[in-house]
Amino acid sequence: MTAPTPDLVELAVAHGVATEYWDWQGEHVLVSSEVVAAVLAALGVDASTPQRAADALAVHRQVRWRRVLPATVVLREGWTPWFAVHLPHGSTAEVWLDLEDGGQRRDIAQQDHLVEPEWVDGVQIGEATFQLPGDLPLGYHRLCARIGSNPEISVGTVIVTPQKLEPQKLQRTWGWVLQLYSVRSRRSWGIGDLHDLADLAAWSANDLGAGFVLINPLHAAETAGRMEPSPYLPASRRFSNPLYLRIEDIDEYGDLAPAERDQVRALSLQTRALSEDANALDRDTVWAAKREALQLLFGARPSIGRIAEYGAYCDREGQGLIDFATWAAIADVHGPEWSKWPEELRDPSSGPVVAFRNDNPDAVEFHCWLQWQLDEQLARTQARAKGAGMSLGILHDLAVGVHPDGADAWALQRVLAAGIHVGAPPDAFNQQGQDWSQPPWRPDALAETGYAPWRDLVRAVIRHGGGLRIDHILGMFRLWWVTSPESPTAGTYVRYDHEALIGILVLEAARAGIVVVGEDLGTVEPWVRDYLTERGILGTSVLWFERDADGQPLAPERWRELCLATVTTHDLPPTAGYLAGDHVELRDRLGLLTRPVAEELAVDEADRDAWLNALRERHLLGNADGDVERIVEALHRYVAHTPAKLVGVALTDAVGERRTQNQPGTTDEYPNWRIPLGGPDGMPVMLEDLPTNHRLRRLIGTLSI
Repeated sequence: MTAPTPDLVELAVAHGVATEYWDWQGEHVLVSSEVVAAVLAALGVDASTPQRAADALAVHRQVRWRRVLPATVVLREGWTPWFAVHLPHGSTAEVWLDLEDGGQRRDIAQQDHLVEPEWVDGVQIGEATFQLPGDLPLGYHRLCARIGSNPEISVGTVIVTPQKLEPQKLQRTWGWVLQLYSVRSRRSWGIGDLHDLADLAAWSANDLGAGFVLINPLHAAETAGRMEPSPYLPASRRFSNPLYLRIEDIDEYGDLAPAERDQVRALSLQTRALSEDANALDRDTVWAAKREALQLLFGARPSIGRIAEYGAYCDREGQGLIDFATWAAIADVHGPEWSKWPEELRDPSSGPVVAFRNDNPDAVEFHCWLQWQLDEQLARTQARAKGAGMSLGILHDLAVGVHPDGADAWALQRVLAAGIHVGAPPDAFNQQGQDWSQPPWRPDALAETGYAPWRDLVRAVIRHGGGLRIDHILGMFRLWWVTSPESPTAGTYVRYDHEALIGILVLEAARAGIVVVGEDLGTVEPWVRDYLTERGILGTSVLWFERDADGQPLAPERWRELCLATVTTHDLPPTAGYLAGDHVELRDRLGLLTRPVAEELAVDEADRDAWLNALRERHLLGNADGDVERIVEALHRYVAHTPAKLVGVALTDAVGERRTQNQPGTTDEYPNWRIPLGGPDGMPVMLEDLPTNHRLRRLIGTLSI
């Protein structure tokens, strides 16, 4: 390993790239110059040799002097930040704001702040300092500047965000945590869908008093070729997966000719049989049947009113929808991996892409139409949940990133880091590190756009829900960038402007009236959780990870109030499986352990014993030491005794499932994200079976929330 030179260190720090960090065991780690240079290259900076690093540093030192206005200024309501305007020395600047609501503000005062001018390309450039007023309205505003008599106007973006959300006002409640695809009914087409979700939410609210249902990400997957099973590796985070559509709920279903309706019914019968199968879910077979049915529905003649509603949806979604649908239509012809398309189609703004769109209007419109149908069914699902009495309704989940060959990676190439994957360094549960195969945002490019892609994404994913869970919210502060596909340990942290990303999230959440839950598990700097609390974002507390300073189970009264508290997560087996040590045996079988299995089992057993002792000390266990079902109930009672605002119950725990949904560090070695909901005997548990499931009712009866 070659240590970074002083120039490389300064250049890295200037771009938010860490040259050292502390790992999960408290060890100080120095990052190699090779890794640092690779990360900088993905940010458009050539630091491949010491001389090139020195040259790049010299260029960077003049970057701010070359632009009139900052690309983006993000502030909280009531703040009065200063910003710099760069102009030829001796010139004057006229500065104003065009407000989001159409108004204008010209009371932007220049400050008496002397900065020595700088020579740039033979021109002496001065710096004038201005201050934004403290009473700007919330929202997205355009910052404008005119230099002297030059008619050209320079522009930037000013984003005013709320100080915080108000989770303290939330009524304490409990809700389900589940993977929607796994929860099937006897009317499902082999996979859980939005009608199933609406039915589950309505029953849970009416019969059990649930306040929310937290589901897996519903992000769009490939609709051509093999569909990626992981909801956390989507083709697009902004748009949704038509696999979750209930075909019979589409308005045009009633307008089909009898022969076409018979075709749809036949497809339905073929796939409904899959819902009784205990084996891994078959998304591709289900999607092939649903797509055939959807093509028939797409060909139906809609009413004038429906045409107007569809047009309004397309207008609202704009170019983003067109780009997504274009990617999907090209993928139908050339396959979903855009990096393998003909080169002229790899740039979404190219002439050949425009020509393809013009030559294939029906193919593109089909995918726009699918997203409209999803938008409608998502809206109905949330309306049913709220109408049944849920205080929050559906809580959606936002994945960390996207598939490197998906729609977002194609359409948003200019704001994603090519050749880099997001991942995680080694930790206690994943000792070889993780590579999530996703290209990260480029923080510099995001700022140049006024964070428009992030704004569009957040707005879309929260539109029809009562809350949003952010997977790995720590990624809004820093992300682990993996530079080598061979080893997740070959990487380093890259910092993001968390004040901007979190601020926009808070702004959009406040406008939508939703709650935000940040998954803040794992290696985290101490101040980060305090910052999230300050902004009104709930944390995540998982029983197995909640420890005091001595490493003992944290007493329930000492847990955070502002959090979503659960016993387990989707990256661990359901609690019955965890108690049996299934996760250790699985990782051993897959070769994922870094120490002998006997040692791992001993550590795991000691951990479980500590929790059983904690249950006994609080008289939650009784005489149920060997009764797994009673232990699961006692663990949930423990969580219910915490002050947590939201208590989540995994539906898998309620029915006695033991199989894990996902084993980090694997792809095809384990059927990740394909496990249907089942009972302790491994047989399918259908949605219609839940109201009479005695295990479920006993577990929920222990909560007293």
